[in-house]
Amino acid sequence: MADKPSVLFVCVHNAGRSQMAAAWLTHLAGDRVEVRSAGSAPGAEVNPAAVRAMAEVGIDISQETPKMLTVDAVRESDVCITMGCGDACPVFPGKRYLDWKLEDPAGQGVEAVRPIRDEIKTLVENLIAEIAPAEPEASA
Repeated sequence: MADKPSVLFVCVHNAGRSQMAAAWLTHLAGDRVEVRSAGSAPGAEVNPAAVRAMAEVGIDISQETPKMLTVDAVRESDVCITMGCGDACPVFPGKRYLDWKLEDPAGQGVEAVRPIRDEIKTLVENLIAEIAPAEPEASA
């Protein structure tokens, strides 16, 4: 992995789970990780229930747009994570591939999206601890 690991979140429509995961990673890791998200068949907009659920925790994803998955996005990422949606990434040697089995928030209200949001946060926190742990504070 480079000095700054990069992570790509992939879901078919890039409208819910992958958008929330990218937002959590950006929010929690700051500039310690390069973050991408994409889908094989991007939707027209980010799921409004996902936007509302993330807004409840102070993260604004209302300006995000679903993006097309490209071979270059996979090639440029150290870790490629699918969201349990059956999407597949092109496989390159030396990349790490994970599949997070998450319920699909499509067509669900914010009440149903909240537990998905919270599960994604836990998975992202575990990922950060592994690939980009915080620098230990210097002792005085």
